[in-house]
Amino acid sequence: MSANSGEVRWVLDVVLVKAGRTKIRYPAELLRDDGTHVTVRAAWAGAGVRDFGFVRFEPGDVFTEHYWRDRWYSVKEVRDEEGALKGWYCDIARPAVVDAGEVVCEDLDLDLWRSADGRTVLRLDEDEFAASGLETTDARAASAARAALDELELVAREGDFEALLT
Repeated sequence: MSANSGEVRWVLDVVLVKAGRTKIRYPAELLRDDGTHVTVRAAWAGAGVRDFGFVRFEPGDVFTEHYWRDRWYSVKEVRDEEGALKGWYCDIARPAVVDAGEVVCEDLDLDLWRSADGRTVLRLDEDEFAASGLETTDARAASAARAALDELELVAREGDFEALLT
């Protein structure tokens, strides 16, 4: 917990793990936790600008991040420093573990991008997923990961994507 301008805010660490190692750790403000769905807000935690070609993450960007204890993905709403929506970056991941002031999310390499206007939906990093060997070492997790990516893509293209986040 931290105090800011007399307002009490709950702060926790988001820990993103990949291939058994901590990829990044950063502080985030806890917005809500209903026991299944955890929502936090954090500033762009990367060093400098990360240009993916279809979107740039840069200092000043704000991420509202959604994690679930029972879903194989997380969804990050990305806004620029002015508040304009850039889109949603989705990580296919094991269900989040929330404990001792941390949200721990294990990235399984597959990702999905949905632009703010919904016109661009991209499946990302399928080559990294194949190279990870997960299909051999943990076939159940690999199957859940692929199913999660398919589900997110379908909702991103045809459904009410924002309803996922409520």
